[in-house]
This record gives sequence, structure tokens and C-alpha cells, in this order.
Amino acid sequence: MIMRDVIRIETISEVHDFFKLAKPKHPLVTVLPITDEMTNFDYGDYSYSFGFYQISLKIGISGSISYGRNSYDFQEGTMTFLKPNQAISIENTTEYEGASGWTLLFHPDLISKSELGKIISSYSFFNYESNEALHVSDDEKIALSELVKKIEQEYNQNIDKHSQELIISNIDLLLKYCKRYYDRQFYTRANLNKDVITKFENIILDYFNQEKQRNLGVLTVSYCAERMNMSPNYLGDLLKNETGISAKQHINDFLIERAKTRILGTNKSISEIAYDFGFEYPQSFNKLFKSKTGLTPTQFRNKE
Repeated sequence: MIMRDVIRIETISEVHDFFKLAKPKHPLVTVLPITDEMTNFDYGDYSYSFGFYQISLKIGISGSISYGRNSYDFQEGTMTFLKPNQAISIENTTEYEGASGWTLLFHPDLISKSELGKIISSYSFFNYESNEALHVSDDEKIALSELVKKIEQEYNQNIDKHSQELIISNIDLLLKYCKRYYDRQFYTRANLNKDVITKFENIILDYFNQEKQRNLGVLTVSYCAERMNMSPNYLGDLLKNETGISAKQHINDFLIERAKTRILGTNKSISEIAYDFGFEYPQSFNKLFKSKTGLTPTQFRNKE
């Protein structure tokens, strides 16, 4: 992996200065149109880290952006989400002509005292990898862009005591629509998702069949997601939408079924079995087993 120098941009004002734009109308929120000038900007051989949230709708861009482990090639009508302190790198290409769309930037201070500030971490798509972008239809683009236009209108007029509340309300609504559209994306890719589920289940099966837990510890969602080139959040949301059960639940259910067989089929102590399944402390195994079965491992072994 190429290590790049990181340029840190903390405020909305610094973004405007970076692109040589006029000062922002609001210190904590701005909307930047995606233009040929911006997409052809020389970002250099650097990574960038920002102190604010970014939501972007990109249309007609064939360049790439990378963060996490992956690089993502833009297609028609894609949305990406970045939370503060994520490092990204932007690859320049010559195929940006006719680019359009927008990027909404808002600082955490804008929402810190609001209900949105309390729940924004629940929008797991801010933790998705770049190749897990949201693909939106023409109607969806219009709906989202209208909300962004309302945000612009609010900070472009005289700011009053209602401005911040209305801006936050529109950001909140924007995020709710994005959650709906992601759920739609999971649903419409049902056949592909079934392949993902099969691959996920095979990774679990392989992990236990080869007893990797003896060396690697208890199987985690992160381990599975990494082998599927997904973020743990995206994998978890996909499985939850498709099966109604989280990735962690899938793993724990499989583990407990294996543990039942081991408890009844061997004379090993419960502590030995816990260590065999990768648990550092037998108490953790006992707690998980009881939460799933209603019995401690010892009670399960001794029941008639």
C-alpha cells in the first residue's frame, strides 16, 4: 500500500479557501456544486482528512476515489458518504467533462445539540467502504437534490433563529431517504445478495472446520467482511435486510450449534471447550451460551 502525506482540512472555510471560492455563507454547512473545474482540480499525490461530514451525489464522473481498502469507479448517479476523520485519496483522470452533482458538507458542531447529533452514528452507511456506494434513480436524484436546495436556500437568506433547525431538519430527512434507498438497493439486488450470504456462510463453515479459532480467536464479523471485500457495517446491513438476522447473530448461532455437539459428544471440561472455540475467558462463552439457550453449558450437558 502506498503511504501518502495527509492534508488535514478542519473547517468549512478551509474548504472554500482550498478551492479559491468565496467565503461560505454559513460557518458550519455548505453545498458545493460538482463542476469540471472541481473534478479536474489537481489534488496531488496526497490523502485528505476532513473534520466534517460529506454527502456527495456524483453524476457523469469516471474518475475514482479510494478510502478504506477499496477504490471505487464512479458511475451514473452514485452517492458516497464520509464521516469526520476518514482519509481519502482522489485519482485525477481526463474524463470528467460534463460532471455534475453536489457535495453537502456539514460540521459536527452544527448538529451536536440536536436529536440528529445523537443518532447520526446509527446511519451505518457512513462506515461503508467506497465500493459500497448508493446508486440512485433519476427520481431519487431529484428528491435528494430538492432537499439540498432547501438547505442552500436557508443559509443563503438572512439567518434567523429558525435557520439552524430547518437546515438540520433537511439533513435529517436527506439521511432518512438515503437509508430508504439503500434498503431498496439491498432488495433489488436480492439474487446477488443470496450469493453473498452463501459466501458468508462458507467462510464461517471453513473457519470452524479448520479450527482457525484456536489461533485466531473467536470468529468476528470483521474477519468475514475483510475476506468478502466489504465493510462490516455493509455486510451486517445486507444480511439483516435479507435474512432478518445480523452477521453477528449468524456467527453466534453457528458457534452455539457447534458447541452443543462438543458439549454432549466429548468429556472435555466446559473451560476446555470455551478455549477450543477461541474464547479467552470461559465466562464469556458461558454467558453467550446461556443467552442463546437459556441454560449454562453445564446445565445443558446435565439435562435429561
